[in-house]
Amino acid sequence: MENQETTTKKIVLTPEQQQEVERQLALIRRGVAEIVPEEDLRKKLERFVTTGEPLRIKLGLDPSAPDIHVGHTVVLQKMRHFQELGHTIQLLIGDFTGRIGDPTGKSETRKQLTEEQVKQNAQSYVEQFGKVLDTSRVEVYYNSEWLAPMNFSDVVTLAAKTTVARMLERDDFTKRYSANQPISLHEFFYPLMQGYDSVALKSDVELGGTDQKFNLLMGRNLQKEYGQEQQVAIVMPILEGLDGVQKMSKSLNNYIGVNEAPNEIYGKTMSVPDELMLRYYELATDITSEDLEALKKGLEDGSVHPRDAKMNLAKTFVRMFHGQEEADAAENHFKTVFQQRALPTDIPEVTLDASAYENGQAKIVDLVFDLGLATSKGEARRAVQAGAVKVNEEKVTDLNAEVTLENDMVVQNGKRKFAKIKL
Repeated sequence: MENQETTTKKIVLTPEQQQEVERQLALIRRGVAEIVPEEDLRKKLERFVTTGEPLRIKLGLDPSAPDIHVGHTVVLQKMRHFQELGHTIQLLIGDFTGRIGDPTGKSETRKQLTEEQVKQNAQSYVEQFGKVLDTSRVEVYYNSEWLAPMNFSDVVTLAAKTTVARMLERDDFTKRYSANQPISLHEFFYPLMQGYDSVALKSDVELGGTDQKFNLLMGRNLQKEYGQEQQVAIVMPILEGLDGVQKMSKSLNNYIGVNEAPNEIYGKTMSVPDELMLRYYELATDITSEDLEALKKGLEDGSVHPRDAKMNLAKTFVRMFHGQEEADAAENHFKTVFQQRALPTDIPEVTLDASAYENGQAKIVDLVFDLGLATSKGEARRAVQAGAVKVNEEKVTDLNAEVTLENDMVVQNGKRKFAKIKL
């Protein structure tokens, strides 16, 4: 138990070292929901400033989907803070646990992913994380390295470290058990395996969303069982989506995707509710704490216009995910199309076969769909009814309207989707 005792030893700091501990704590606290326990984090930081040995900061992710959105980057931004403070980033890809799937928040047993799906998604994740983190300074691990070689005796030993009653403390398991919904036995092993990852990596800190708190604390408990110094759990809030109510999610279509086109990212960001703008800045951008405080004061005293702050937020996201040149171009595109009400200069050209349309005329719903401005004719129909469709800047609201096709005719759906016809 020698390692556990290291956090209890009193460290005498110089005034400069104490100031550095407070500086790091202030940045780490920014935007977090909870630090469990903060006193342990302080002791770990005190050890860092006296010995120079960086803390090991773990972020574990199951590669269950290939694309990430701004909501996912909240924990990545906190990892970036640790990286800037000189600590070691442990990016743990759950290629083994991903075959089971995290049951957190699920009302039913999740389908297991194939090994090929896991590997493809993991590679996509690592590439996208590079938009926030310096991946050259990240240690990437796959938990199949230590979980796959376990024999049944090892699994039984691990399972003996906790109880069924403890597992049923999880809200999602409790609800499913009370509702007589099935819980597969292997789902209990997910938090155990995630916790054991912290044992294998000897992590000092683990990050996760508020919905992951149970799993984070399991790692802390297992480290104690295995005689290690316990990690600190840093719980990050869940970012609301563009609707301002529910958490950001692709299924709810209230998200800003990291890999989306620059103009799409910029345009979507401009629809962020004003009351959430500072929250987006704080949790999901690389703004400094000093600049964030100045922005808050500017919005409060009226020296900063909310529209300008939101345009800067949009430009910041594009810069972070696509670079400064694309950010400048997206800003110019927005100003041209939305502020000056002019057509953009880079409208995609779509070639149509005029012979495919009777008498060279197309029904407006068919045209919007054929140009790729809607994913279905139902969506195209709704867009026309909503007044979102224009032909050569003239609004078309009649579902039965027919359009005579012409070369260089411009059709748009909403404020961000344009197509120029080439016959």
